[in-house]
Amino acid sequence: MMELEKSLLADHELRLLEDAERMSRKQAADYDSDEEDDHRHQETVLAQDLEDSWEQKLKSFQPAPRVRGDVDKDLTSVERCLADSLVLLSKQQVGGSEMWLLPQTQWQEGETLRQTAERALASLPGASFKATFLGNAPCGVYKYKLPKAVRTEGSIGTKVFFFKAVLSDSGPSAAPNAPFLWVKKSELQRYLKPAYMMKVDRFILSL
Repeated sequence: MMELEKSLLADHELRLLEDAERMSRKQAADYDSDEEDDHRHQETVLAQDLEDSWEQKLKSFQPAPRVRGDVDKDLTSVERCLADSLVLLSKQQVGGSEMWLLPQTQWQEGETLRQTAERALASLPGASFKATFLGNAPCGVYKYKLPKAVRTEGSIGTKVFFFKAVLSDSGPSAAPNAPFLWVKKSELQRYLKPAYMMKVDRFILSL
């Protein structure tokens, strides 16, 4: 209640009050048109007129379809399955094989973890994604042991930190053979290894 009492009026609300005051003056017996000199040579559009025009535009608005057969089948299109939240996967070389993973890259000395995550997204081949990262702290971590052949005395495993980000600009359309996919959460298990999927599933929400 206190917030309502102390809040300020928006510009449109102020204009409504100003229009009402002007109309009240015009209806008064002692009205002097010279007082409205600033408005005499302009077409008067009341705030209420604007509201009526907005209402008409809203009634005539037809939203675009959210289910589109051909586009929804294109896993490289960020515009597929508009009714669902999508997750970006990229094809990456791990050891001697290629795997689908969330975008990742190796941390470099002097970087924060968030800067590494931003670089991982920016360095995807054939893509020009721009995203807003949600916070400076990781939302998840995945730990795994390295194959015995590549282990060292000081390194027997690796940690992968995950950050959440919201796409703000997808850039130009990707090529059909682009090394990344946009998938629904229900589709992740088709591409991710079970152990990796179990970790990812904990922080990817079905919105």
